[in-house]
Amino acid sequence: MRPHTHTKAKPLLPVAGKPVLDHVIDSLKGLDISEYIFITGHLKEQIEQYITEHYDCKARFIEQKVKDGTAGATKLAQPFIDEPVLIVFVDTVFDADLSIIGKKPENIIWCQEVEDYKRFGIVTHDEHGYMTDIVEKPDEPIGSLANIGVYYIHDYKLLFEGIAHVYAQDLKVKGEYYLPEVFMYMLRHGAKFKVATVDGWYDCGKPETTLETNRVLLKRNHANFSTPKNTVEKEPVFIDKDCIIEDSTIGPFVSIARGCTIKNAVLRDCIIDANSTIMDVSLHDSILGENTFIEGAGRDSHMTLLVGDHSRTKLHK
Repeated sequence: MRPHTHTKAKPLLPVAGKPVLDHVIDSLKGLDISEYIFITGHLKEQIEQYITEHYDCKARFIEQKVKDGTAGATKLAQPFIDEPVLIVFVDTVFDADLSIIGKKPENIIWCQEVEDYKRFGIVTHDEHGYMTDIVEKPDEPIGSLANIGVYYIHDYKLLFEGIAHVYAQDLKVKGEYYLPEVFMYMLRHGAKFKVATVDGWYDCGKPETTLETNRVLLKRNHANFSTPKNTVEKEPVFIDKDCIIEDSTIGPFVSIARGCTIKNAVLRDCIIDANSTIMDVSLHDSILGENTFIEGAGRDSHMTLLVGDHSRTKLHK
């Protein structure tokens, strides 16, 4: 997601009117959560500030100083966990039934069918729906059911025993320690993983998939909190407060954050972060960071832009 992640923590990138992190936390509403533990890295202070300012919850922040994989990230939380744990990755948005958590004393792994098996941890299961194998980013096809990065671990003591085993045996995959190897250790030592499928799984890890996720989420939640003048809106769009929009065409699938100014522009399939200015241009399939300034050479100047925070772009005929 560079250049956007040079200046903003990845979970705080906006999609459909709010940060990815908000979409993820919204998915956890209704669960009995005793504490949130955030494993942070690049721009960690942004995550801490955002959670502190926007959420009234017990939260702990731990920096993963050594980037040694998902097992390494989970290991950092071990001193603070004495109960079953829900592990959630925050670069994807998901539609999953989490109400099944705790109904049986078993672990749960949520999955979805995919085409590109080499990008994911692939899961196989028996006729009763319990996991039999999980391979991280396999070179050869073993199936098409990918784990989405959401796990309920009832056997939390065995989880950390498995992590210790993976480190002791130096069981790296492509240079990192991954949770699938830990889960296989747990299987060999009596744990069961129920495989649950999701209704939707939306990636925010690449520009093209982030724009695709923006489309899906805008269909569910679109709104306009500003008053455009002489402007055509093609739903679904999200326009936040304090925006000045004049003589433009907005949409479909456009998300505009607070405080933006847009004049004589055409926007389609775009995510525009706060306090940006766009003038005299047609943009499509674009992601603009905060406080960007884009000036084209007229509405017939069509562009696709991936522009980071505080950037200026001006076109001349």
